[in-house]
Amino acid sequence: NHMKSTHLILLLAVCFCTIQVLGQAEITFDTDVIDYGTINKGEDGIRSFKFTNTGSAALFITQVRSSCGCTIPKKPTDSIMPGEEDVIEVKYDTNRVGPIRKTITVTSNASTAVVALKIKGTIIEPEEQ
Repeated sequence: NHMKSTHLILLLAVCFCTIQVLGQAEITFDTDVIDYGTINKGEDGIRSFKFTNTGSAALFITQVRSSCGCTIPKKPTDSIMPGEEDVIEVKYDTNRVGPIRKTITVTSNASTAVVALKIKGTIIEPEEQ
């Protein structure tokens, strides 16, 4: 019986050490808000949220969702290794005149599993010359 408990303790110790070695991915964004400012209808609506994996394990972006269909986010498909940078591209439909107030939700295997990014700004009708 003593032998069984020793094996169990060893097994637990091995599992614990493995968890420590694997580390944790960390997602750190340069900014969590992009302000388009005031732009004309039909102007380029593509912006990028730059981020870095500041953790010690590979980062996987599992999902990027927008609060509406007028914003199309694009996520990296490959893993992002520790210390590497990448971007989440956001394409807003600039044919919609009015204020921009949208949230993009990024889900990953990072210690902060869900991050909310925001885009804001105003789209106006261009003035006739």
